[in-house]
Amino acid sequence: MTILHDLAATIEDRKSADPDSSWTAKLLAKGPEKCAEKFGEEAIEAIIEAVKGDTEKLTSEAADVLYHLLVMLAARDVPLDDVLSELARRQGTSGIAEKAAR
Repeated sequence: MTILHDLAATIEDRKSADPDSSWTAKLLAKGPEKCAEKFGEEAIEAIIEAVKGDTEKLTSEAADVLYHLLVMLAARDVPLDDVLSELARRQGTSGIAEKAAR
């Protein structure tokens, strides 16, 4: 298990939690579209910090991006392991060749 697996498991557990007791449960209760919107907001914040060159803030925003990506995946019932399997499938393949194969 990795920290991402642990976090994904916690997010999955929060699906059945009271939205008043958990930010994750509250976000999931708002539906997949809101989860996607929040992921987009966090990605933009990470981009801003990357452009600014503030590595400490970028690190923090990157953690937010990963968390919100996992929430968005959970909202659509896409397991983290499916994403990791897709990355493994692509490993060793040129990005140019992978894009051409799509």
